[in-house]
Amino acid sequence: MPTNRDVLFWSQPQRDAAFRALDRLPILAKSRVVAAASTPSALPLGAPLKLELDIDAYMAMQRSAALIVLQDGKLRMERYGLGFDAAGRWTSFSVAKSFTSTLLGAAIKDGYIKSMDEMVSAYVPELKGSAYEQVSIRQLLTMTSGVKWNEDYADPNSDVAKFNNHKPADGSDALLSYMRQLPREVAPGTRWHYSTGETNLVGILINRATKKSLASYLSEKVWVPAGMQQPATWILSKTGQEISGCCIQAAARDYARFGQFILNGAMSNGHSILPEGWLQEATSTRIGIGKPERGYGYQWWTNSDGSFAARGIFGQGIFIDPQRKLVIVSNANWAGGARDATATASRDDFYRAVQKALDAEAGLSAQ
Repeated sequence: MPTNRDVLFWSQPQRDAAFRALDRLPILAKSRVVAAASTPSALPLGAPLKLELDIDAYMAMQRSAALIVLQDGKLRMERYGLGFDAAGRWTSFSVAKSFTSTLLGAAIKDGYIKSMDEMVSAYVPELKGSAYEQVSIRQLLTMTSGVKWNEDYADPNSDVAKFNNHKPADGSDALLSYMRQLPREVAPGTRWHYSTGETNLVGILINRATKKSLASYLSEKVWVPAGMQQPATWILSKTGQEISGCCIQAAARDYARFGQFILNGAMSNGHSILPEGWLQEATSTRIGIGKPERGYGYQWWTNSDGSFAARGIFGQGIFIDPQRKLVIVSNANWAGGARDATATASRDDFYRAVQKALDAEAGLSAQ
């Protein structure tokens, strides 16, 4: 197990050990439990998915801990590796951003937040006088604040490496103290720039608006309605706030249930937990990211074919394709670390292979 808090710079064996036990490491801050449903939702078995590729070789290349394919709500594939299994919890990293986005939508539906176009500083007054004072909730959620931020995972002096260890001089929330010192780089709404710090601000905004912890609100709005089988945990900052851009620990099947929950319209007792039309906006391109056929929604990565995904830096992912009623969950510890281009391309190829197999099935059944 690692003996330091610098998660981004752990060795591969340390990550293998820690990603299944992040909420139990004494070197990290405490976590808060996300209570599960009393009766889990069923994941019935479907016909085994037939793919024209070697799944064992793919999982070895990905250093995969879990791989689940749901189609039309049925388990078409469920595989595990790295000594992990269905009973364990694997850390999400930035997959948590899509959970946080969903909670913000729920807070709007519940009336805690009036509008996406309100200023963040209306709910988090500590940001007044900073570069975030005139940044809207919509701009924060789409990462178009225009505030300077360095997300270089390989640089120990980057913002993403430093913010969680920041010690505020005045005893205030560590994240707010760090974020309010950042300078403006461009005008709000004029540029997309990936920032985990901004998702953490979204989490503080939700907490201030709802007056509930993110873990309890996640249980209320998602974990119980979606019928999660196991409790999850959410790592806390040094000042006791869930780190909302990261660090939910959950079972692979429950990540799959979340994908299915979103695919089904985020329904609870016959009604969506989200405002009308909000989910469509959240999972389609709100801003370009400089890559063909790719974009960014409300903390979801979007594709031109209508599919979208939650993604974490070491191979965690929830891929959702509404056209094919498809959910693919990946937990992994990529050998190349946070920005493993080869592993990313391989996973994209796997998504396409599953889509192709389902299209072939549909063609056969049509005949």
